[in-house]
Amino acid sequence: MKNEPGSKRKEGVEGRIRRRSGAAVASRRVFGYLAGATAIIGIGAGILVTIIDRQDFPTVGDGIWWAIVTLATVGYGDIVPHTAWGRVVGSVVIVVGVTFLSFLTATVTSMFVSADQDERAADADALRASREAETQAMLQQLLDRTAAIEAKLEALAEEEPER
Repeated sequence: MKNEPGSKRKEGVEGRIRRRSGAAVASRRVFGYLAGATAIIGIGAGILVTIIDRQDFPTVGDGIWWAIVTLATVGYGDIVPHTAWGRVVGSVVIVVGVTFLSFLTATVTSMFVSADQDERAADADALRASREAETQAMLQQLLDRTAAIEAKLEALAEEEPER
């Protein structure tokens, strides 16, 4: 199906989102996507709540301010929705905000752990290389000593028949 013409159209929005999010996770660019999605949701929620609840959110700026504060899980309380639909939008914005912070925390933690693992792997490689160099040097010493012993034995073997 992937090689068929027009397969991207058949894939649908959900498929594209899954493919792009998988690529973002694999390339560790998740933060940009999360921040972008959160900004879009914040602006969209701000506009939506302004349309739904004109009394509590008289301007789009007030709506966006409320959405950003709510997404950040700060919730100053200076502006709050009082209508049922405003509260529904608020609930969704709260869930998205908490989810964003969770993913952000997980992403940053993952980056720290990955950096630590990379550092440990580099240290282990350096130690392994050092030990290998020591082993090679010891083997060379053994070969040199063995060659010297063989040379002495050959010299003794040549002198012995003359006696």
